Amino acid sequence: MSQLPFSYRETILRVDHVSVTYGDNVVLRDLNIEIKNLVRPDKTQGQVVALLGPSGMGKTTLFRILAGLDQPDEGQVLIEATGTPVERGMVGVVAQNYPLFAHRTVLGNLAVAGRQAGLSGAQATEKAKKLLDRFGLKDQGSKYPVQLSGGQRQRVAISQQFMCSDHFLLMDEPFSGLDLVAQEKVIEFLTEMAATDELKTFIIVTHDISAALAVADTVWLMGRDRDAAGNPIPGARIRETYNLAERGLCWQKGVTELPEYLQLRREIREIFPNL
Repeated sequence: MSQLPFSYRETILRVDHVSVTYGDNVVLRDLNIEIKNLVRPDKTQGQVVALLGPSGMGKTTLFRILAGLDQPDEGQVLIEATGTPVERGMVGVVAQNYPLFAHRTVLGNLAVAGRQAGLSGAQATEKAKKLLDRFGLKDQGSKYPVQLSGGQRQRVAISQQFMCSDHFLLMDEPFSGLDLVAQEKVIEFLTEMAATDELKTFIIVTHDISAALAVADTVWLMGRDRDAAGNPIPGARIRETYNLAERGLCWQKGVTELPEYLQLRREIREIFPNL
């Protein structure tokens, strides 16, 4: 399967020399990464980046810094082409359990998020209805979270966050606990949503190698460097960046059956235990 044409334009997110230390524990060390606006001819195409790494590697710490929930000890995160320092509320966040207000309808959950983002009641309701329509939830607005399936709750949680952030969305382990069929549906949904806006950017934090390679156009592999004796150097960094667009491993049906996909998955699995 051949590479589809694409190009990169402006940087829309930059992690600039970010380091985090808790007491004597160096968690992140001089992290430098960026996401550029990915453009495909005659296509609307957002970005899907997977942050991949073993448990305990500092993914959650980086997740919170990218979201503006925590501040690093050194460095900063800049978003949009303007290079604006990220603050809480600028980036949407979807946690593993899709927290929603049980006593509010689906439409009500979105409207609350819109009001918190500074919209008037009418503006929040209008935007919420448009998002529910786009996310295939038009007929679910009057229902309560308990009446929804897990997949529907995930869509509501995602649309809720887009009430606050138009472009950036962080997702924490969206494939955790899902069977293969449900996982494939989530991958298909995220792929569709990324193609609704040129600057729509999903950053998915996961330890699931197969799902990361199936959904992303770029994969950041997080781990620790090693010294000459093979001992890990404290503080995680991005050990490898895999550009799946350049490899022809995204945006096409049947990618997960390609020999190139299977080979890359094997390579990462072999690296994983030593990260």
